[in-house]
Amino acid sequence: MAINLIEPESLLPVNGIRLAAISAGIKKNQSDDLVLIELAENSQCAAVFTQNKFCAAPVTVAKKHLQMKPPRYLLINSGNANAGTGKQGMQDALNTCALVARQSGCDIEAVLPFSTGVIGENLPVHKIESALPTLHEQLFDDNWLGAGRGIMTTDTKLKAISRQIEIQGKVITVTGLSKGAGMIQPNMATMLAYIATDVAIDNDLLQQCLISAVNSSFNAITVDSDTSTNDACVLMATGLAGNEVITQENADYQKLSKVIGEVCMYLAQAIIRDAEGATKFVTLQVNSASSVKDARQVAFTVAHSPLVKTALFASDPNWGRILAAVGRAGIDFDINKIQIFLGDICIVSNGGRDAAYTEEQGQKVMNQEEITIRIELHTGEQSACIWTSDLSYDYVKINSEYRS
Repeated sequence: MAINLIEPESLLPVNGIRLAAISAGIKKNQSDDLVLIELAENSQCAAVFTQNKFCAAPVTVAKKHLQMKPPRYLLINSGNANAGTGKQGMQDALNTCALVARQSGCDIEAVLPFSTGVIGENLPVHKIESALPTLHEQLFDDNWLGAGRGIMTTDTKLKAISRQIEIQGKVITVTGLSKGAGMIQPNMATMLAYIATDVAIDNDLLQQCLISAVNSSFNAITVDSDTSTNDACVLMATGLAGNEVITQENADYQKLSKVIGEVCMYLAQAIIRDAEGATKFVTLQVNSASSVKDARQVAFTVAHSPLVKTALFASDPNWGRILAAVGRAGIDFDINKIQIFLGDICIVSNGGRDAAYTEEQGQKVMNQEEITIRIELHTGEQSACIWTSDLSYDYVKINSEYRS
């Protein structure tokens, strides 16, 4: 059950981007599982990838190809991660790039492969090969919704958004997709996310813009503390909006960076709202820390606590679990100064339960679908915010039956 997440009825096309999605038979349920994204010539492309040492073969190939030349095509399959597949997996990823290159007439290095799904199974390249002619024929600029559904695995809702701004008198469009519901604690980006804009911008600035957006969005969410082998986030810029190329961190760049950040934030939070088995959307706000690192460390320690997450699922105001998680976060603070809040209700102060706190107050907050846990460390002036979900019976069921 996705928490207050509404699927978009339409998305804005981005000039210079075409998409297609079909079923290649990779998924057992025969839903769409193969997506092709075409970028106009001379498009710029930025990306960040998982830091998992067992990164999937397509991640390795995509990183290498991206360093060699600007991409023309992104090939994405769901239902199979092509991770933990050794040399065969690498060859399979390269073979899919070669198939797209042959179909479209571009260089093999101009194709970036992406996969998501079950780890440890070989990619059925023959199914992709059979589907590619039809996939290529169905490339359209208004097929964002289809592409969004084609990259889903355990997601229950399509995660996508469009925004428009004006730069230099030109209308700039930004449209993005993401997928992910489990194996979520990005260590650079999200599971899979694809964001496109028609703005003209220097490639180094585009990469800088993406990293900045990712740090406060996809790098600030966690469902289960597991970093995927396949995480990738791609930001494409076709340069067809007609603006003069943005080459420095001026007002135009700041305006673009702001909207890219907003799109990434929406997509990241959508993952938490649709987290596997989730019944709660939880904001963890840590304030007055001596460093952002300390604030994030406290926030993630609380977010990763199975005891806190199960209490959230039970709507149980068991504030002692939160206090214990903060205490083991590994940072220095004075327990007599720290304050912990459920919503606006102070539950911990002066080293223990706040004198004015009542169980009824805590219960009222915990009964809500969206909950904010705020922690005031009183050790400095830095802060951090992350988002997480609860741990339910359904999460266990979904993941225990994932391969069946």
